[in-house]
Amino acid sequence: MNYTDIKIKAVTVIRPFVIELEFNDGSLKTVDLEKVLHGNLFGPLQNPELFRQVRLNAEIETIEWPNGADFHPETLYRWEEYKDELAAVAAKWQKTRKAG
Repeated sequence: MNYTDIKIKAVTVIRPFVIELEFNDGSLKTVDLEKVLHGNLFGPLQNPELFRQVRLNAEIETIEWPNGADFHPETLYRWEEYKDELAAVAAKWQKTRKAG
């Protein structure tokens, strides 16, 4: 993945698991994270109350949750390119957790 200087300037929760992001280039993007919320770090975000606690970390200019979950701004900026691959990885985490 080639990273650029893209940063997140604002985040709004639209509905459970869906956020709207404002980036430093002025673009707005809506990102549905539901399919990637599995595993030890992201799984807890299936709780809508915790998901709504997303906040902007102004120091590193990305979003984060109180449990330490975060995403690189570039990944969210290019979500349409990465969402299927990330969902596949998250599905493996889900299967591993159910098997364990």
